[in-house]
Amino acid sequence: MTKLVADTSGLVSLGIAAYQVPNPLDRCLGTYDLRVPETVLDELREVASYDDEHGRAAEAVLARSAEITTRSVTLDVEFPLDDGENAAVTLANDIDAELCLCDEFNRLGLIHASLANTRLVTTPTLLSVLVRTDQLPSDDALALLEEISRARSWEANSYVQRARSLLETS
Repeated sequence: MTKLVADTSGLVSLGIAAYQVPNPLDRCLGTYDLRVPETVLDELREVASYDDEHGRAAEAVLARSAEITTRSVTLDVEFPLDDGENAAVTLANDIDAELCLCDEFNRLGLIHASLANTRLVTTPTLLSVLVRTDQLPSDDALALLEEISRARSWEANSYVQRARSLLETS
């Protein structure tokens, strides 16, 4: 099974639609060997303390934590991103993961450059992979992307708009 390391932002995105059918968190857990650093679980617990959509999304992911492999990592104090992204990049490099899920759109270049042999994917990209591998119909992926985009305020994000247009032509 392909190893996928996720940071907090990517998991919250999947959790936003975890109460939808189809459930992208189910698809991710069924398709990938999901691994996260303990720091990410700590951040999810913090997000879950909020009484809002993001808090409920974090709760949905935490409810599935028994299906997620966790590991502690030593953070790179020089890494200029938050602890969750720092830990996810470190773990991905440590275990030579094939994929790293992160939705920190403003810093994707830095995250990509920090990954040694790991492909960086975002939630829109992950949805398109699920479409290409016949695990998710494109109409469902578009509906999920719309729901996640609304909750994450991605409507004006050019990266997400491009992913949406590619899904529309699938």
